[in-house]
Amino acid sequence: MNGLAGTGKSTIVQTVAERVFADGRLGASFFCSRDFEDRSNLHFIFPTLAVQLARKYNGFRSIFVPLVWSDPGIIHESLYGQMEKLIVQPLVKSGISTVMVIDALDECKDDEPASAILTVLGRLVFKIPKVKFFVTGRPEPRIRAGFRLPLLARATNVFILHEVESSRVNSDIRLFFIHKFLELKDYHLGLDDWPTKEQLDLLCERAAGLFVYAMATVRFIGRQNSNPRRRLDLLLQSPENTAYEGKTEFKPNTTLDLLYLSILHEAFRSDEPEDDPKVRSVLGAVVLAANPLSPSTIATLLGLDTGDIFPLLSSVHSLLTLRQDANHPVRPFHKSFPDFLVDPTRCVNPRFHLPPPDHHSELVIGCLELMNRRLKKNMLGFPDGSTNDEADGLWKRAEGDIDHGLRYACESWHKHLIDANTTPTHMVKITSILHQFLEQKFVFWLEVLSILGTMRNAVDALEVARRWLKVCRYYAQYIHSTHSY
Repeated sequence: MNGLAGTGKSTIVQTVAERVFADGRLGASFFCSRDFEDRSNLHFIFPTLAVQLARKYNGFRSIFVPLVWSDPGIIHESLYGQMEKLIVQPLVKSGISTVMVIDALDECKDDEPASAILTVLGRLVFKIPKVKFFVTGRPEPRIRAGFRLPLLARATNVFILHEVESSRVNSDIRLFFIHKFLELKDYHLGLDDWPTKEQLDLLCERAAGLFVYAMATVRFIGRQNSNPRRRLDLLLQSPENTAYEGKTEFKPNTTLDLLYLSILHEAFRSDEPEDDPKVRSVLGAVVLAANPLSPSTIATLLGLDTGDIFPLLSSVHSLLTLRQDANHPVRPFHKSFPDFLVDPTRCVNPRFHLPPPDHHSELVIGCLELMNRRLKKNMLGFPDGSTNDEADGLWKRAEGDIDHGLRYACESWHKHLIDANTTPTHMVKITSILHQFLEQKFVFWLEVLSILGTMRNAVDALEVARRWLKVCRYYAQYIHSTHSY
């Protein structure tokens, strides 16, 4: 099943998975997400599915466990090798009939012209005829190309969600609005005649077939301790929405962009420009972090006060997954919101547009400065010469002494350096802090990675740093040569 952003793919596949699970037929599922490193890596899909199958089916487990014990390196093989050994062989030998779900495949990092996962499925799926795969994703070129591969095309039924008859979609969205507004009436007095038919018609028209529009609208209107009637009026009277062109045809970007701009303007109505950089910095940390960050961690990395972060995020609560706990990760409730913020052709208001290089630069500077302040020899205070295996209570002490902010900085600083801004001003500042880190904190950083069990990050990080410094040296030589004439 493919569909444009906001058409309801994940909601549908989650419902299908729940129903198949209730029937006892769901063997395994993998919900891809670019918000999490371990859910955006193609090489985690087949091992994850295999482990779930082993937990559910005794016959599969009796084959799978000895296979992994005899060859633990299987998980590091190619995608083809992973599927053939971890999925196909145990399924063929056990004769199990099951269903597997892979959602949002487009959110996994994939450099192949045709989806690497779909290519492997096309080559091996005929060996397991009792197994059904339900795969969803946006209609990106590599996803479409993958399903057009001859081997897979013969075994696949493709359902295009955004081509469903508009009258059926609009009818469902209207029912959704009616249901949610009835729920709001149970918690608020004075809403007996609300909303009017005209308001409901206008909301359905503006949704233009996008369930995410309806969801975001309801979240905005139903914000806690607010007046639903007033918030609906604000949304419908917003200058951005009065420019809406539209009847019920598919204009996903236009439809969502107007809604997102309306909510952002309502959240940050102040005309004082000094608050805008802070708003952009915090939103940039939310949408560009390698893994979701909590408000307290965002404050630590950006050098802000947690007390300032939470009210700011609460202002756009309808666009985020946000809890009252300042230590709980926050993330966009739908992927279309980050897409909107980083695209200058969609987020046309400079108050809210987030150029990724600028905010990656801000995050890598925050990570490096935090490590330069906090890293020290023997962070956990164990006896000299002791190994991790000999340290009692290693993980418990690590959780107490290496907080989430420092852990994120140690594991992820280089991921922001990759996309950091390469203007002279940014390069000078980042390079200066990077030199200090490599000269004074390098060994202590390796110690923390060792404790966390993520030493592999050191190899990747040093390669990224080497490339960055090489680029900086090239630019410095170029600037010197041009100024010498």
